[in-house]
Amino acid sequence: MIRVLVSGAAGRMGSEVVRAVLTETDLDLVAAVDPGHAGEAVGEGTSLKYASDLATEIDATQPQVMVDFTHPSAVAGNVATALGKGVNCVVGTTGLPTETLEQLADAAAEGACLFMAPNFAIGAVLMMRFAQQAARYMPHVEIIELHHDRKADAPSGTALRTASLIANARTYVPETPGRETEIAEGARGALVDDVFVHSVRLPGLVAHEEVIFGEQGQTLSIRHDSIDRTSFMPGVVLAVRNVVGCNGLIIGLEQFMED
Repeated sequence: MIRVLVSGAAGRMGSEVVRAVLTETDLDLVAAVDPGHAGEAVGEGTSLKYASDLATEIDATQPQVMVDFTHPSAVAGNVATALGKGVNCVVGTTGLPTETLEQLADAAAEGACLFMAPNFAIGAVLMMRFAQQAARYMPHVEIIELHHDRKADAPSGTALRTASLIANARTYVPETPGRETEIAEGARGALVDDVFVHSVRLPGLVAHEEVIFGEQGQTLSIRHDSIDRTSFMPGVVLAVRNVVGCNGLIIGLEQFMED
């Protein structure tokens, strides 16, 4: 049994993680931390109550893995606390630069691993992989990412990761109309690793991304849609199972999906 603590357990993603952990026979939910709901019952399937202090709960329950879906303003502190106590971290909260993740992993207690994924949906990981392959042959590309209107960061972590993979795969950066063509500032989107990224935030959306390639006389669109947050749970469970025994910093669910 892998002992799991969920940070941000009452949130939209955290509550799904709680349900997912409770359904797996090899995972044991030992703590659910969410200061905004401290003392309230976690819900069906467990007698736990939401705790308010992460460090205290780690000391009391001795989890092997912390899963964090909180907020960009809180995640670095949560991860530092957990790693400092030797707890492996599975992080789905985006917004932290790679340099910060590296610093957190370097400061971890011996044997603790920091795993971060910009997206836990298996289909999204495949989308990024396919986009990386296509970029070798079709370097003209732009990204449109669409999320719910309460998402705390833009562009999304998935879009940033996709742009990075594309940049690593392209043999050259083609010339494309940029800021000089804008009539309204920002119309061309954000330039990430020389790839234009456009962020949409609307109620009713969950998490969506389309990567559009263009070449003479043709286009190629690769799109992934998460229409329910349960789409992320198989990836979260996969990460929890694999992070135990790892060390250092690991980025991307594909690291646990290799043949």
